[in-house]
Amino acid sequence: MRMKKSKPNFLVILVDDLRYDEFGAGGHPYMKTPHIDRLAHEGALFERVFHTTSICSPNRASIMTGQYASRHGIIDNVARGAMSHRLPNYHLELQKLGYRTAHIGKWHMGNDGMPRKGYDYWVSYDGHGKIANPRLCHDGKYVQHDGYITDIMNDLAVEFLEKQKDDKPWSLFFAHKAVHPDAEQAADGTVAFGKLGGYVVAERHKDLYKDAIFPKKPNMLPYAEVIKQKPAWTEIFKMRSEPASRALLAAIHAGTQEEIRLRARMMASVDEGVGRILETLEKKGELDNTFILFLGDNGYFFGEHGLGPERRFAYEEGIRSPFLVRFPSKVKPNSRFPQLLICQDIAPTLIELAGGKPGPQIQGRSFLPLLSKQPVKWRKAVLAEYWAEQAYPWLIGMTYKAIRTPRYKLIHWVNRGKDGELDELYDLAKDPYELKNLIRSKAHAAIRAKLHRELKILVAEAVGL
Repeated sequence: MRMKKSKPNFLVILVDDLRYDEFGAGGHPYMKTPHIDRLAHEGALFERVFHTTSICSPNRASIMTGQYASRHGIIDNVARGAMSHRLPNYHLELQKLGYRTAHIGKWHMGNDGMPRKGYDYWVSYDGHGKIANPRLCHDGKYVQHDGYITDIMNDLAVEFLEKQKDDKPWSLFFAHKAVHPDAEQAADGTVAFGKLGGYVVAERHKDLYKDAIFPKKPNMLPYAEVIKQKPAWTEIFKMRSEPASRALLAAIHAGTQEEIRLRARMMASVDEGVGRILETLEKKGELDNTFILFLGDNGYFFGEHGLGPERRFAYEEGIRSPFLVRFPSKVKPNSRFPQLLICQDIAPTLIELAGGKPGPQIQGRSFLPLLSKQPVKWRKAVLAEYWAEQAYPWLIGMTYKAIRTPRYKLIHWVNRGKDGELDELYDLAKDPYELKNLIRSKAHAAIRAKLHRELKILVAEAVGL
């Protein structure tokens, strides 16, 4: 008789650059993702999960450590290789708790793909990697592969699961390159698109969604309209209109319907992989004993507020994450959770499920109490912050600190304007598309002052003061 492990397995599936609404159950108008949707139908969709620094390297480090970027120190995409080898990621604790741990896919904290501490099995690649014929690092040895990277990653994940025995629980962090386009990245974080092909779709999916249209949203506006309510962007939009910037954006069809279709086609391979993983776990009798979490590493703009290709900024499309959890013993089918979560909540949740106690260095909170559906005292606001980079000229000077509550959002531009004159305040209940900036509204003076006070507290807590 097959013995049941006393501890659950963990599977975290991370998709690069995936928006909160960029899958079927998330509300995409034409994308078909039946296997990802299954996670939502048989589990929970968390409706308000946020990236506190919505850019690849910082947010991945936040997921791994349960810390804010100002604590773990990876504040942008500059190749901080040495720091990324010393991150106190949650798999170190899971190993102590008896777990077999694995990382398969994109790491992107430091440009080298060599193994990091905390993993018994490791497959990754340097930097962004390549979509076609990637060179992968298997436990410290580089191996040339032929084929489409999403398919290769899916094969490796299934192979890992098939090899797992019943002697101990396992934890797999499975990080796709999709839906990020091919790119070359320098050590300073500068990215060049187009040289390697931009978005690359599996041949079998190249005709998917032909002529499909993503409906225009009210906040998909031209620059001239955007800056009427968001004057902090005036200078930046001028820079984005220069020839060199336009050429960079054109390389990946930025802000076009074809870009949205290409990303949907790339997601078809991701969804196929989720289906294969679920099938493998079912055959092994491990599906219901596996805590499965599906999310993105940052948001993405399809032209909302004049932005794209972009993910760094504090509007909803940038900071909200898709977030699905399937674990039948604690999550009822078709559950929906409106509470405010941050990606730092993943690490303490998994450690607690494994029977451990999150250390004092972890700043996120276990969301297990929410799953009980009992009244829980939970956070009333989340922090989002960004440190201006040198990667693109239009990012210089765009440092911000923002606070998001269930109803309001305040964005404070640290290096823009005087005494907060260019800041932004939105009433999300009345203005979900963030079109009307209330920063100068006398009727909102009290809420503005309150949010400024709360923002200062959140920033201090993030640093650890």
